[in-house]
Amino acid sequence: MAALGFETLLYAVEDGIATITLNRPDKLNAFTARMMKELIGVFDLTDADDAVRVVIVTGAGRAFCAGADLSGGGATFDRTSPQAIEREEGKVGDVYRDGGGRVVLRMYESLKPIIAAVNGAAVGVGVTMQLPMDIRLASTDAKFGFVFARRGITPEACSSWFLPRLVGMQTALEWCFTGRVFGAQEALERGLVRSLHAPQDLLPAARALAREIADNTAPVSVALSRQLLWRMAGADHPMEAHKADSRAIQSRGAAGDAKEGVSSFLEKRAPAYPDKVSTDLPDIWPEWGEHPFR
Repeated sequence: MAALGFETLLYAVEDGIATITLNRPDKLNAFTARMMKELIGVFDLTDADDAVRVVIVTGAGRAFCAGADLSGGGATFDRTSPQAIEREEGKVGDVYRDGGGRVVLRMYESLKPIIAAVNGAAVGVGVTMQLPMDIRLASTDAKFGFVFARRGITPEACSSWFLPRLVGMQTALEWCFTGRVFGAQEALERGLVRSLHAPQDLLPAARALAREIADNTAPVSVALSRQLLWRMAGADHPMEAHKADSRAIQSRGAAGDAKEGVSSFLEKRAPAYPDKVSTDLPDIWPEWGEHPFR
């Protein structure tokens, strides 16, 4: 871990599955500026490593992430306070970019699928950072809370974009208006999480799902599928999807992965896809531009 420069995370890759563990258990994995930078950096690692097929994110100890570290007291969220110096690099003009937003925007761009294994309390940024993750599994002990209005602030980490798309506007508004903490069963019933598991079964279930992806699918196809689904969530017309789909199918249909996918199916054997995300990912987005912070 020291060689990678991580102080707030643990990172391991085994058999195609990268596991990122938020690792401040004595602070319930509370979010800091350092954790922000390390989360952005670790997704640079997973994208660059063709050995990584799927990413799992979980927490050490009894919490997933208890939200922002409040050790700064009442000035925690004041960007004019001395502790804001750590965030100077994210300042644009006279605005300090939200740290949680910087993390989730990096997750949004991920080329690998992200599975959340929510092992315990997940409130504030501890839940909003999960929203751009693709599939969320939770322990029956997990609790969630969009507590911002109870701290005198507002939802962050681009959650006003992600949350209504996941659970619907009415639920998103209720959770943000009340700021109440709710249990895993409500999270399941409202669509925030995919499934609940006994605490000891949570990581095995996440790994089994990751294994299904890693063992059976073409990594370039998964990367493109992730881009298509997330980017089209905000498209203004299905024609935008049709344009991207057409380019993707044309490129993928001529690639070695498509030949292998069909051949392995007909021959009833496990596939061995030749294409790599690092070298063979086509650009199906000629009209897709950067979205700078202004």
